[in-house]
Amino acid sequence: MSTALTKTVDVSALTKRDTVISILIIGLLFFIFGFVSWINAILIPYFKIACELTNFVSYLVAFAFYISYLVMSVPSSFLLKKIGFKKGIMVGFWVMAAGAFIFLPAALARTYEIFLIGLFTIGTGLSILQTAANPYITVLGPKERAAQRISIMGICNKGAGILAPLLFAAVILKATDTELFNAIGSMTEVEKNAALDELIRRVIVPYACVGTVLLGLGLMVRFSPLPEINTEKESAELASANLGKTNIFHFPHLILGAVAIFLHVGTQVIAIDTIIGYANSMQISLLEAKVFPSYTLFATICGYILGIICIPKYVSQVTVLKLCTLMGLLFTLMIIFANGQVRFLGHTADVSIWFIVLLGLANSMVWAGIWPLALDGLGRFTKLGASVLIMGLCGNAILPLFYGSLADAYDVRSAYWVLFPCYLYLIFYAFYGHRIKRWTL
Repeated sequence: MSTALTKTVDVSALTKRDTVISILIIGLLFFIFGFVSWINAILIPYFKIACELTNFVSYLVAFAFYISYLVMSVPSSFLLKKIGFKKGIMVGFWVMAAGAFIFLPAALARTYEIFLIGLFTIGTGLSILQTAANPYITVLGPKERAAQRISIMGICNKGAGILAPLLFAAVILKATDTELFNAIGSMTEVEKNAALDELIRRVIVPYACVGTVLLGLGLMVRFSPLPEINTEKESAELASANLGKTNIFHFPHLILGAVAIFLHVGTQVIAIDTIIGYANSMQISLLEAKVFPSYTLFATICGYILGIICIPKYVSQVTVLKLCTLMGLLFTLMIIFANGQVRFLGHTADVSIWFIVLLGLANSMVWAGIWPLALDGLGRFTKLGASVLIMGLCGNAILPLFYGSLADAYDVRSAYWVLFPCYLYLIFYAFYGHRIKRWTL
């Protein structure tokens, strides 16, 4: 038995102080997840200009970042079993730091492929952290309040997501960049290469700082008072119910939940990472459009706050999941069919863009609703089940490519049809799929 396993404690043995400290530390992790993940919203249009990319190729930013979850989630669960929770988090932070430092030679060479390697490496570190943090916060308290705790983590995540593109844009973009972007097409090859080299090298200092901070965070968490809790305890009743179940495929609600996570995160990243490009299609400049991902994330935070207040006192987490998935379907149709110029928050744009913002509200409680339902009753399979759910995060990698392909083939508005079947499936899981406990009728 590994050293990590001998030191685990049961969650019921934690004092209130231990629980609060644990939630605060996990909240810090979710803040880091959000800061590093949602910076992609500004990286995509930035790389599209600096590396002269098509819509489809620019969304390889999201693909390279999130496909690591598909590749690394199950190995991450075995790593955490071997070395324990805190050492695993330290390793995750250090892998992320290595990915950030890869941005330095990538910028010097202005080579998109090296940037993609750096993004994949950052995603690998995040997959380790996500595989640890999500089941941890799910079991850290009463099951009926799991969505409430995950909502608190979501505020940390999306709060960082609001800050990330704005801070990144403030560091790398200049007030004169709109003129630069407009002039690139008329430059000579030498002038254009010099301008684009200068533009892409602006990422060097920010990512050098990010890598250094991640190294320090790894050490900080390693020596923090975060306990190694037992996330896989089975009661006698649960052990009896799971008797004869030898692998995670004996839990249909988990597998269907992983598909739901795949589609949910894909819809979420499309709503956030494509909104700048959609604003650009309305002749809104990058310097103005950079705030739209923050609007979407703010709408998500509003949903989290409502969830914290209402669950489970006024409404169950399952009911909220049903409501959010139905809203997602409605807002998707409004994005595609609503028309008319409106002026709001200082922006003049087609009204449809505000329904993309409202997808943030619709998506807010879907993740928090799926996790406790999908992990319910897994017992000793919890860590592996969590890694399967984390694999679903590769939806962030794949669905934006479908959007980008449709945007190139048709237009950026019609491409939002990719969301429609996703929300149909999420409605199925919310109303019925999570209750399927065996494959045969």
